[in-house]
Amino acid sequence: MNGGAGCARIGDTTRALWKSSRCRSLFCLRDVESLVAAFRESPILLDPLRLLERYAWLDRLDAVLGMLDPTEASVSAADAGVWREAQTMRAQLEAVNERLYAALRGEIRQGSRPALFAQLIEDDSDVVGGLSFDYRDELVAGVLQLEEPSSLPAHPGPEVVFYQPTPARHLFHLLHLVRLSAADTLIDLGSGLGHVPLLTTICSDANSIGIEREEVYVASARRSAQELNLERARFLVQDVREGDLSAGTVFYLYTPFTGSVLAAVVERLRRESRSRSIRICTFGPCAGTLAQEGWLEPVGRADSEHITVFHTRF
Repeated sequence: MNGGAGCARIGDTTRALWKSSRCRSLFCLRDVESLVAAFRESPILLDPLRLLERYAWLDRLDAVLGMLDPTEASVSAADAGVWREAQTMRAQLEAVNERLYAALRGEIRQGSRPALFAQLIEDDSDVVGGLSFDYRDELVAGVLQLEEPSSLPAHPGPEVVFYQPTPARHLFHLLHLVRLSAADTLIDLGSGLGHVPLLTTICSDANSIGIEREEVYVASARRSAQELNLERARFLVQDVREGDLSAGTVFYLYTPFTGSVLAAVVERLRRESRSRSIRICTFGPCAGTLAQEGWLEPVGRADSEHITVFHTRF
């Protein structure tokens, strides 16, 4: 899969644009000053549940703080004080986020389903298509704490797609669409770092299996599952063309492979469908490939920019 790793803040893009336009320190300091003043007037950002507002404030602050050098001769002592206050406030907000992540991990370890995750599954009105990332990716990264491998093969091989994370909003949308029960087992075909199986186990009563050929990804996923006490999530080092798919009732693919490899996996799924009804969920270009299979019927229109759910026709 291309299952999901951490994401860069949108402030990184803003910072790059400002660098290219040679933003001056004075302008940036005035922006920092306005942010500091807004924080003083509205300390509600320290409320752990004001997550979206806090991320937005941090994004904007990161964009300008990275452009400043408080030691420049043009920066007054007062302005340097504003810069230091902004850094202090930033640390406070990051600490609130860390406490929230720790509290959510504590709930998960005890077998509870975090209300915040349940809310994100039900809040299904603004699922923006495509590959952009948002605050939900930071939340998931903070809770799962998956370790990115330090080294990977230079090339994944013919007809295999480079690892790429699935935006978290699509993963929550997936769980909204399929409504998994204890009778279900979701198998992620090409599970990468394991976001889909881990979130499936956290947010539903279903079992989950991640099949991934890269051992370093599987090792990271297993560590996260063990740390969070997620016994219903399993991760296997296998080629999906050879792995055991017999337990699966729901399958997920984020276009992890193309060409003959994808064709072989689709054929395996077709054979699985002869013994039972299955659902196949896709994200990315493979949605178009599965839409051409006569034994599958999409719920709605097959769309590479959103999660598409396919049912078997027989």
